[in-house]
Amino acid sequence: MRSAVHRIPTMASDLYLKNARVVLEDAVIDGGVLVSGETIADVVVGTPQIDAERTVDLGGQALLPGVVDAHVHFNQPGRDHWEGYRTGTMAAAAGGVTTILEMPLNATPPTITAAEFDRKRESVRGDAVVDYGLWGGLVDNNLSDLADLNERGVIGFKGFMSNSGVDFARVDDDLIYAGLLESRQLGNLVGLHAENEYVTDYLGKGLRESGRTDRASWHQSRPPATELEAVQRACYWAGVTGGNLHIVHVSIAQGVQHIAQARRNGVHVTAETCPHYLCLDEDDFERLGPAAKCAPPLRSRENVEALWGCVLAGQVDTLGSDHSPCPWEDKAPGMENIWKAWGGIQGLQTMLPALLTEGFHARGLSLPALMKMLAANPARLFGLAPRKGVIAIGADADLVAVDLDRTWTISADQLLYKNQHSAYVGRTFRGRVEKTWVRGQIVYEDGHVKAKPGYGQWLRRGMRYAY
Repeated sequence: MRSAVHRIPTMASDLYLKNARVVLEDAVIDGGVLVSGETIADVVVGTPQIDAERTVDLGGQALLPGVVDAHVHFNQPGRDHWEGYRTGTMAAAAGGVTTILEMPLNATPPTITAAEFDRKRESVRGDAVVDYGLWGGLVDNNLSDLADLNERGVIGFKGFMSNSGVDFARVDDDLIYAGLLESRQLGNLVGLHAENEYVTDYLGKGLRESGRTDRASWHQSRPPATELEAVQRACYWAGVTGGNLHIVHVSIAQGVQHIAQARRNGVHVTAETCPHYLCLDEDDFERLGPAAKCAPPLRSRENVEALWGCVLAGQVDTLGSDHSPCPWEDKAPGMENIWKAWGGIQGLQTMLPALLTEGFHARGLSLPALMKMLAANPARLFGLAPRKGVIAIGADADLVAVDLDRTWTISADQLLYKNQHSAYVGRTFRGRVEKTWVRGQIVYEDGHVKAKPGYGQWLRRGMRYAY
């Protein structure tokens, strides 16, 4: 694959996207992209006349590589009434996400054996409108299943250091150790939810027994120290085993900084954070209530700004939505008693606009740096490069046209989720997705999904861990 920018195209193309601010890995150029079949045939500077079957003038909009969201929950099969692949990938397309990587839990049963992987693939085969890959699970009784899951192409093995609240058993240090060893042998990685189960459980029980049902009691039961300890412990075992570790939804700056230092010390570890930890804080949670309940919880405004400092310093590797849906009926009991609300934030459709607003516009984060965390890095980390994640010759033509200056407010009726609620409803963004292409075909345009269910292709890990 070549990333050269050509001034004079040499071949006719199926599609010419012209007059755009094209976001490459290390630069933004005024030019366009040529598409032949499903792949990028050329990147051109300026607006030359080109022989193409179809030409789209983007009028100076930004043309980004399609987002690779490595952290979504779609609940199919078994909990399709929470979110299925049809509605979930429609929302992805509307948010400029061209590839989703789905977590193994919250479906019934979870994807922790080869048979359950096969069942999952059969269930979702005809529903996706964007491309998708699957995580496998790491639980306390499936070490012997990891090789078969790896053979089937899972992009990683997800484990929980704290209870997940669903039929997905958490892992203690022995399984973390063993899973990391196995990941090294398989050339894959382990993704961990890092919170200390014993301390969070102790604190939560104490608060509930004292009669606390208020919203603040939730984040007081899971203070930053309980996350930092788990991050440090996971990094330690990754260093001992030489295994490959990815810590998901890191909510605290200290956690990101520890991971960055561990990597400098030679540990194979990467960090993901999420838009809700960069856009929302504890005050928002106490105002919004159940719609903003998640684990780890939202943190202080001071931590939000410190976490942005880590992003701007290049210490965060990937950004994922952690889209975790449910019917409002599973959130509503938390209006009176926060412990009774399902935890999870629906944020897939709004991730890119939120990060453009708070990162690019508010804090000067460059578009190449933002798209590195949203597209190039996850594609490489999860074995989808060089097909996914970049605008480069030979890559899949996964592209997103964005009006960077368009200001708009998200309302519930605009959400394409199966259950139309979100902590972001009522929030104003600067930057709106106008068009999304997956492998050269338009899948979303001007508020409407254009692709038919089933257009999205299944992706398997295409290379051993090499990050």
